[in-house]
Amino acid sequence: MILESVIIVIYTIAILLIFMYALAQLNLLYNYLSSKKSNTECETFDLSNPDEVPLVTIQLPVFNEMYVMDRLLDNIAQIEYPKEKLEIQVLDDSTDESVNSTREHIEKLQATGLDIKHMTRTDRQGFKAGALKEGLKSAKGEFIAIFDADFLPKKNWLKRTIPFFKNEEIGVVQTRWGHINRNYSLLTKIQAFALDAHFTLEQVGRNSKGHFINFNGTAGVWRKTCIIDAGNWEGDTLTEDLDLSYRAQLKNWKFKYLEDVETPAELPVVISAARSQQFRWNKGGAENFRKMLWRVIRSKNISAKTKVHGLLHLLNSTMFLSIFTVAVLSIPMLYIKNEYAHLRYYFYFMSFFVMSTVIFFVCYWFMYKNIYGSGFKKFFSYIGMFFTFFSIAMGFSLHNSIAVIEGHIGKRSEFVRTPKFNISSIKDSWKGNKYLRKKLSANVILEGLLMFYFGFGLYSAFIVGDQGGDFGLFPFHLMLFIGFGYVFFKSLSSKV
Repeated sequence: MILESVIIVIYTIAILLIFMYALAQLNLLYNYLSSKKSNTECETFDLSNPDEVPLVTIQLPVFNEMYVMDRLLDNIAQIEYPKEKLEIQVLDDSTDESVNSTREHIEKLQATGLDIKHMTRTDRQGFKAGALKEGLKSAKGEFIAIFDADFLPKKNWLKRTIPFFKNEEIGVVQTRWGHINRNYSLLTKIQAFALDAHFTLEQVGRNSKGHFINFNGTAGVWRKTCIIDAGNWEGDTLTEDLDLSYRAQLKNWKFKYLEDVETPAELPVVISAARSQQFRWNKGGAENFRKMLWRVIRSKNISAKTKVHGLLHLLNSTMFLSIFTVAVLSIPMLYIKNEYAHLRYYFYFMSFFVMSTVIFFVCYWFMYKNIYGSGFKKFFSYIGMFFTFFSIAMGFSLHNSIAVIEGHIGKRSEFVRTPKFNISSIKDSWKGNKYLRKKLSANVILEGLLMFYFGFGLYSAFIVGDQGGDFGLFPFHLMLFIGFGYVFFKSLSSKV
């Protein structure tokens, strides 16, 4: 009974953590809906007055981006802003032939009168954070706009973001990500679904009540003095954007999130690219929890509610570990439930996981209808998308749990960039991309084994107990079977 007791305790803790996170999401939904009713006006710069137009530096941190560099440079060159008040830094850490083609392209743009510089380093110390920090040393702008290589800001992007810096307390203006290849495949649809939830429900829900949010690494603008005051970019975590965001807000800088300003970007179309991105984001989140935990708790500048939301925000990625724990232990729990009749009432506690799922379902529906519209047909489409998303997200839980554990124990790893493809329609192909990793991760084999494990969970529903089976966990195990199966077979097929 000792082993069974240990399983029950660990399972219970994991379910409670998921439920707490779900309640936080419900609070963010309330904040999000409340923000729609408020009409707070902000003082802004009048950019039609030359005396109020500040100097801006656009930083483009890039590394081996052969497929998207021309698109990126041509797009940035179209930004509408007074040329004498705009500087562009291409922070190029590339180690392949793209360095030369990028240099040639920049020289052509310089001939048009654009103030654009090609800046290279002899090593990648600090990775992206190091490149941004190096560029900041010579940046002329009072404000620093940052775009990753796969982002395509619209021409009026600066005109819609810079004016908010009239308020001297604002250190960052962040915009919502859009997706130019949202409908390319099931994988891109799922990624878009998850990101849309973050950029609507979470960012607005936190920002509207003054809770901490994060600069998302791209598609935002920093006040240069805010970066310096917060301690500048640091490369000791894989998510330097989250790190600097918290350090800045702990020093009382305000962030402004603009949901209505969309910045289009390209989603990874190959699962290996999505895996590397997910690993970096989730490990970086855990690293920042270790780094920021006591700073947030001890801070005297923020309210208790903001501290709670901040800690849950930093623990976002750790939810994958809780989900994976619940998933793996759910099959032993099925047998324990049917073996020990005196524990029957305890298993009503399992309903907390069902309640958490219902909360997520409600929260994400408001996000979905905000983007796709409401109505009977849309709602049924949403049901299919939600459970597909939930299944595949759980299929990533092993991969992401490993990232989280590495982050919490302080295991260091290299910053692995996400390969870009220059894909915006179904006709485009990713085949032959030279930056794709050819080696199959050992985790893929474990994911295949987990697919069979949850297949056994489905079979177990028919044989446990003496009352003709127990199908309470059958839908959960079915989603896990589908999710791990999708991740396993998709990972194999991307290598052929």
